[in-house]
Amino acid sequence: MNFSFSEEQEELRATARAFLAEHSRPEQVRAAMESELGHDPSVWKRIGAELGWTAVAIPEACGGLGLSWVEVVALQEVLGEALFCGPYLASVGLAASALEAAGDAAQQAEWLGRIAEGASGALASGAGAAVTGGAGVRCRREGASYVVDGAVRHVVDGHCAELLVVAARSDAGVSLFALSAGADGLERVQLPTVDRTRRLAELRFRGVRVPAGARLGPEGSAGPALERALARGAIALAAEQVGVAQRSLDLAVAYAKERIQFGRPIGSFQAIKHKCADMMVKLEAARSAVYWAGCVAADPEAKDLALAASAAKAAASDAAFFAAGSALQIFGGVGFTAEYDIQLYFKRARASAALLGDPAWHRERVAQRIGL
Repeated sequence: MNFSFSEEQEELRATARAFLAEHSRPEQVRAAMESELGHDPSVWKRIGAELGWTAVAIPEACGGLGLSWVEVVALQEVLGEALFCGPYLASVGLAASALEAAGDAAQQAEWLGRIAEGASGALASGAGAAVTGGAGVRCRREGASYVVDGAVRHVVDGHCAELLVVAARSDAGVSLFALSAGADGLERVQLPTVDRTRRLAELRFRGVRVPAGARLGPEGSAGPALERALARGAIALAAEQVGVAQRSLDLAVAYAKERIQFGRPIGSFQAIKHKCADMMVKLEAARSAVYWAGCVAADPEAKDLALAASAAKAAASDAAFFAAGSALQIFGGVGFTAEYDIQLYFKRARASAALLGDPAWHRERVAQRIGL
């Protein structure tokens, strides 16, 4: 199997790099970190309305471009390189994946069409996988609507999402609901995080009424769809982590060439060379796993999506954290200061490793699926 990108995909990546070089510079990342939303809404609007990145993997029948998850992986890697601040993972990687997996044709046309046009979304599913989805949120049927109560934490970009896909549990099992973020009885609270380039929120539901027509699929049957959405989201996040690892390596190599110690660049020392080589080996192994996972996610008939997602997420989390941590060591004490960018990549790598399942959890899933 050929994991290299096509000419069109490389052109998409080149366009993305050029745009982000102008709109996701280090000073702009820092400004977004200090803002209330955590991103620049004008940049996000251009990404949806002009560039069409939010429509990449959405079917043409729903207003999208009808491309595949390979293009999402290609974009996510570039977004990771630029440490992009914006709800792309939450909207495309998670919310749109859940809507596509669970919604009927009319629901997909309505909700996916809005995401394709640039509306931001979020998936509130609780921690872990489908078996725990909705553990903190309950729903009960009352006439022609459902009443949703409870709370869910660590929702990626849940504080600013315009559309929400919410997992809620009842006696029948886990159900998914699509609703507007402005629903009565919904409170959204930003959570303190190590990585300020990505915001997490707690969503609190107090008697939120949701029309029965907003339920995605039969009641209590959303487990497989939720698991598929989380797997595709993990692949998207893993691709971003590859970009973080690549940029960490690039920063370390550039610094090793210019930092002089004992009359010579520190990059000429064997210990530094070995450390950079180790970073490169882990990075390339993770990149291969992520590209394979992207190909699997692009095939709706693939049977090994969960395996591919867990393998990619575990490898990419390890590679990003190792690369960013090793780069910090090469920078020395100055790498931890706010003036240097590498500390931002280290924080993103550390936080992303825990998001959507940490490496140990995903390795256990791989072991289970291959019969170990």
